[in-house]
Amino acid sequence: MMPKGLTRAGLILALLLLPSCGLRPLYAGGTGSPVAGTLRSVQIAPIAGQSGWLLRDKLLDRLGEAGQGTPLYRLDVTLDDNITSFGLRRDQAATQERRTLRARYQLVDLSNGLIVLDATAGSDAAIDIVSSEYATVAAEQTALEQLSGIVADQIAARLALYAMRTAPAK
Repeated sequence: MMPKGLTRAGLILALLLLPSCGLRPLYAGGTGSPVAGTLRSVQIAPIAGQSGWLLRDKLLDRLGEAGQGTPLYRLDVTLDDNITSFGLRRDQAATQERRTLRARYQLVDLSNGLIVLDATAGSDAAIDIVSSEYATVAAEQTALEQLSGIVADQIAARLALYAMRTAPAK
């Protein structure tokens, strides 16, 4: 067992060295930060289909509406929403489904039309197929809503990281 004085000294040394590691809070400054300002300046283009509507709504929640002035960026999103059945019984009826939601998104700089960020996000969920068709459809819908939130979180985090890396230095 180490002496208490040595552990305290190690903890104090670690706390003193922490600021020099280069870590910076992503949303430092709250709603007035450059990152939050950039996220608010993103116009989210319409996304086709029910899954697109859900994802766009979740993105608006995370990024906020475009600011009072002209947006600086446009976010274009293409979705791939698939349901795959598996776990077949002897009568060839499926016992489970996997719902997969993948998004390819591009952040376009509206001042020059250049794509400044091109990435993908996605997640999947397992769904048990039960004897009630209504319950299965409800489970599929719930999975889509949850997947939309997960994918929106991934996109928002990646956009925030882009905003932080391109923000003007203070």
